[in-house]
Amino acid sequence: MNTAASNPAAVSRPPLRPLDAALADLLAHAVPLSGAEMLSTFDADGRVLAQDLLTSLNVPAHDNSAMDGYAVRAADCMDAAAPLLVSQRIPAGISAGGLQPLAPNTAARIFTGAPIPPGADAVVMQEDCLASAPAEGGAASVRIQSAPKPGQWIRRRGEDVMAGHIVLKQGERLGPASLGLAASIGFGTLAVAPRVRVALFSTGDELVMPGDVAPQDMKPGAIYNSNRFFLRTLLQRLGCEVTDLGIVPDRLDATVAALQRASADHDLILTSGGVSVGEEDHIKPAVQALGKLDLWQISIKPGKPFAYGQVGAAHFIGLPGNPVSSFVTFLLLVRPFILRLQGMTDVAIHSIAAYAHFDWPKADKRREFLRVRQNAGGGLDLFDNQSSGVLTSAVWGSGLVDNPAGQAIAHGDLVQFIPFSELLA
Repeated sequence: MNTAASNPAAVSRPPLRPLDAALADLLAHAVPLSGAEMLSTFDADGRVLAQDLLTSLNVPAHDNSAMDGYAVRAADCMDAAAPLLVSQRIPAGISAGGLQPLAPNTAARIFTGAPIPPGADAVVMQEDCLASAPAEGGAASVRIQSAPKPGQWIRRRGEDVMAGHIVLKQGERLGPASLGLAASIGFGTLAVAPRVRVALFSTGDELVMPGDVAPQDMKPGAIYNSNRFFLRTLLQRLGCEVTDLGIVPDRLDATVAALQRASADHDLILTSGGVSVGEEDHIKPAVQALGKLDLWQISIKPGKPFAYGQVGAAHFIGLPGNPVSSFVTFLLLVRPFILRLQGMTDVAIHSIAAYAHFDWPKADKRREFLRVRQNAGGGLDLFDNQSSGVLTSAVWGSGLVDNPAGQAIAHGDLVQFIPFSELLA
């Protein structure tokens, strides 16, 4: 009996694709969005820089003191018994050009951020000094109780930022520290990449919105739409503008209408469910009627069904319907795709080595992403149920173990751990 001939679906089913190859293909379509938006530096947190920041300033602008204390010549401080006359007082904000050179065997009272006078080569913090009030008609003096090293507590001109250098590069995501750095070189506004406009909808007549139907009134086979909530949140965390189109009925005409509406003014259409080969899965014919579609079977667990295509000028991505599969494939594939649309150059997922405090004796033919939690000893504990429908595993876990295909894990093995803090930032 010819099994292939009697089962046409077996002939058309595509081979499993390695995750890295699928991601490379997906990123090849992710051309960064054109244009830029000018934002106040106050409002640019989480946005992606659209052009290099080149500075004409040195930060700090001059050698300055890192402490309140006394500027000295280190060679004058070898004898702690010998007092140094205090020849000048230098507050922060004074012009470096008007300072008097520091004479031998004298000290300058200095404050944090104040310029270092010519001739001084160290600062001694005031806690290591014993100051004496001036005698009548005389000058104040100070005893240095801890011999300083040359360069001590001096912040050098340009040690943070040097004039003529690129301080922040195009494609970097801006955060609190980088915004402060941009402000330190005088940028009150920043050119940032436009937000990715995403249309989100779910398919499935079995889906019900929380709050619309009480649990005791749920019809047999009905389920609450959890995917819509975490996908929308993930998109918003990435800085996307999200249009939520709700739940689309399992009808071809309704799916086509939703795709047409979404493609009009969005950069990406993201759906959950309907990308397998069942008779009620209408995503494939609907996208093909309006544009083009590739259905991929990716060699990962959880996950596997994944779709990429285009509807008009909009990208289309279809995720599997099982919640953990949808969650994990978003993190591994959709997140890097969106980052690349935003113009980010580094979209790689970074893992760290950690010890497994569990056994996983049955190796799978697919690359697995196991939900684990880092314990107090730094090892990784495994959630008992790794089913693609158990969203509790993602709530309980602190990350994923990236386990190669065909590899069993024994307690104490070193594995690759991807923290959720890396994926959800």
